[in-house]
Amino acid sequence: MSAKGDMFYAWTKSCDIKGECGGAVISLLKYALENKIVDVVLTVKKGVDVYDPQPVFITNPADLDSCAGSLHCGTLLLPKLIKKYLNGAKDIKVAVTCKGCDAKALLELGKRQQINLDNVISIGLNCGGSVSPQPARKMIAEKYGVNPDDVVKEEIDKGKFIIFTKDGHEKGISIDELEEEGYGRRKNCQRCETKVPRQCDLACGNWGVIGEKAGKATFVEICSEKGAMLFDAAQKAGAIDSCAPEAKGLEIRGKIENVMIKMGKKAQEKQFAELGTGTERLNKIMQQSSKCIKCYGCIENCPICYCVECSTKKPHLIRPGIIPPDFMFQMIRFAHIADSCINCGQCSELCPMDIPNSLYMHAQQVELEKMFGHKPGYDMTMPVLSYAEETEERARLNATGSDMIFENVFKE
Repeated sequence: MSAKGDMFYAWTKSCDIKGECGGAVISLLKYALENKIVDVVLTVKKGVDVYDPQPVFITNPADLDSCAGSLHCGTLLLPKLIKKYLNGAKDIKVAVTCKGCDAKALLELGKRQQINLDNVISIGLNCGGSVSPQPARKMIAEKYGVNPDDVVKEEIDKGKFIIFTKDGHEKGISIDELEEEGYGRRKNCQRCETKVPRQCDLACGNWGVIGEKAGKATFVEICSEKGAMLFDAAQKAGAIDSCAPEAKGLEIRGKIENVMIKMGKKAQEKQFAELGTGTERLNKIMQQSSKCIKCYGCIENCPICYCVECSTKKPHLIRPGIIPPDFMFQMIRFAHIADSCINCGQCSELCPMDIPNSLYMHAQQVELEKMFGHKPGYDMTMPVLSYAEETEERARLNATGSDMIFENVFKE
């Protein structure tokens, strides 16, 4: 029997599964669906090309074959789809694949009672970052000298972004070189420190798989009792097989993770320093925010935004019909979200005016973490300003006429 903290090399035992790195992840998901452990799988598959990753709900195990392989030129965040389309998994069992930001979003939505985590099995996928689709096409054309439409596969390996073309050629360029020239991973991915998503039930990837199993097995770390039960059951049923990882492989995996965490911290220091401090930072944020057209893309796609009634739509706080909106629009978002920002980048990625919202929010989250000690997305600890259930709080406001939101937070 496996337990939390155990690590394995794992691979599929099915000849029909052609998944990446031994196909263990696809086999685990198939086993869960086939044996009614879950009702649906939420994952990602390639659309028209490698720049078009699409979220999919899968109920037929055979359809999982189309979801094998990594897609780094996509910027999806899956957990909010569970809340929006599956009623927060309140009455359905879901398996979901998670990058680090997905894993953190899942926990933040869970602690806010927007997703029933008891009904969710999360399969974590090691992630070194992703590239936005249009910048990826530009990068491949300008830096690689390749027609982006000729690329059939891409991967990040050994510090390089590698592309494979339809005529069988491949070319890799150092991520450091790409990012020094303004290409490469998204800014929020550069700042990320969550490379192995141990918040999930299982954490899977190819880091540390060496020797004869290299490219033929997935490194799986058991991160919860739920993950252990799925792994053991799938192995007992013959869906997967496993062996102990090589000692050198464990060392390599740890080194890769540590190097990438250090890179994330270094990127934070650099990007936050460029913002300045105090009034200089505030002025920069106000200047950039003046481009806002109030499309609500940042709010609709933020995994932390879930309010029953959005304060940014209240006319006594934000004057209606004014573009750009008063800066209070941004201030409300900062006040509500900053302490729990998971640095997923959705608010920047989906902003039509290219306002670096994620940078502002993440910079504030880091400062608030220093002040209050709350690190969002790593456990079920609630942030300071979230100790009130919103529906009850709104009822109290309506009954009392008070405009002091959450004034009862600190009462015993």
